[in-house]
Amino acid sequence: MLKWLWLTLLALVLDQASKLSVAGSMQLYQSIPVLPSFNITYVHNTGAAFSFLSAEGGWQRWFFAGLAMVMSTVLAVWLLKLEKHEKVMAAALSLILSGAIGNLIDRLLYGYVIDFFDFYYGSSHFAVFNVADAAISIGAFLMFLDSFGWLPQSLRKTDASH
Repeated sequence: MLKWLWLTLLALVLDQASKLSVAGSMQLYQSIPVLPSFNITYVHNTGAAFSFLSAEGGWQRWFFAGLAMVMSTVLAVWLLKLEKHEKVMAAALSLILSGAIGNLIDRLLYGYVIDFFDFYYGSSHFAVFNVADAAISIGAFLMFLDSFGWLPQSLRKTDASH
């Protein structure tokens, strides 16, 4: 299932390129309106999802980096062990792997994750996130659908010859 690493690489390149573009062209906390209820807002996240543990003293950088390394290894091994017909799961794992690696790169290089997708309604903002976070979310959603058999028949694991 190594053939699915192209998806990991593609999502990783999109993630890192978008982060470099935002960091190179915007000031920290600068916000650019794009659509109603959507801005590009440059922030640094030293925590995890929804800025969980971001107010801690710095230990979380290494904790989340270590966790990402362990999870990336687990995901890569899982991907290698998939059967040829498990295409949806392979895509899901490849996306999650790209997100874990993308945010790991940020943590190791900068000590924080660069986030910039800012969706809101009125004055209520959803957590600002990035391409890596979106890849993880999409991958987890695909994994959920695949695990419960909630995919169209054409995408299900039905190839009995493998």
